[in-house]
Amino acid sequence: MNDLFTWTALGSLTGASAATLLTTNVIGGLIGASADKARKWIALGIALALSYLTAAFATDAGAEKWIIAFFNGLVIFSAALGINQLPPGNRQATPIQLAQGTEPRFIRSWA
Repeated sequence: MNDLFTWTALGSLTGASAATLLTTNVIGGLIGASADKARKWIALGIALALSYLTAAFATDAGAEKWIIAFFNGLVIFSAALGINQLPPGNRQATPIQLAQGTEPRFIRSWA
């Protein structure tokens, strides 16, 4: 059990973002292709739920913990989906983009 999720790990950025990504992918996989457009919203909901759950267990914080929990949820969401990386045009191509020939290029032709 030492290598699996713990309550302490879920309270960290790494654990919460991993749990968000994992849960979103499992739910999306179970629902199927029709859930692809909803995955971002599912991830946001899970990230905010984990953040507010962590805030609920914080006993040494005041009322501002609920405001901070909202922003922490956005950080978890950003880390889980990788939207805090390079702009979309500079991200690495996915296998689907490579197969379709629509991968973003670092150097573009001027023609």
